[in-house]
Amino acid sequence: MGVGKSQFTDEELQDYQDLTYFTKKEVLYAHQKFKSLAPEKVGHNKNVKLPMSKILQYPELRVNPFGDRICKVFSSSQDGDCTFEDFLDMMSVFSDAAPKAVKAEHAFRIFDFDGDDMLGIGDLRQVVDRLTGNKTLSEGDMQQLIQYLLEEADLDDDGALSFAEFEHIIEKSSDFSKTFRINL
Repeated sequence: MGVGKSQFTDEELQDYQDLTYFTKKEVLYAHQKFKSLAPEKVGHNKNVKLPMSKILQYPELRVNPFGDRICKVFSSSQDGDCTFEDFLDMMSVFSDAAPKAVKAEHAFRIFDFDGDDMLGIGDLRQVVDRLTGNKTLSEGDMQQLIQYLLEEADLDDDGALSFAEFEHIIEKSSDFSKTFRINL
């Protein structure tokens, strides 16, 4: 049984291991998964950028209501297209080995639709809409739910959740790390 030659030098693999929560073997496995999304494009070009539509074909992103937001947060470009390094960073943060604080930081960015570093009413509304899917809430129920969220978590009563307030909620959630994950 022969071993195929890696597209990466030992130094590159070491750098990826140092910069992620993955072993060298897991980095190579992540590259196989990335390549499987568009073998015709990735081929031997390790610097190719795949369109978000290809990245969203990854099984766990395809069914995730925040798949597009995940791509945009981890993409090195505005359009959500991803290089292998973007994909590797994404998979690393969603791995079991990533610390809860790192996961919380990225979850906050995913839920911050308007990019103002706060989870305001508009952001919370979009989060709830995506989580409920086609079972949309009535306007009254939506307002009541958002009001309840803010009453519970908005410690400074400014009508929005800061990262510190969001992190406080995450700290109380025992299953956050288990649910904020994607299998490689």
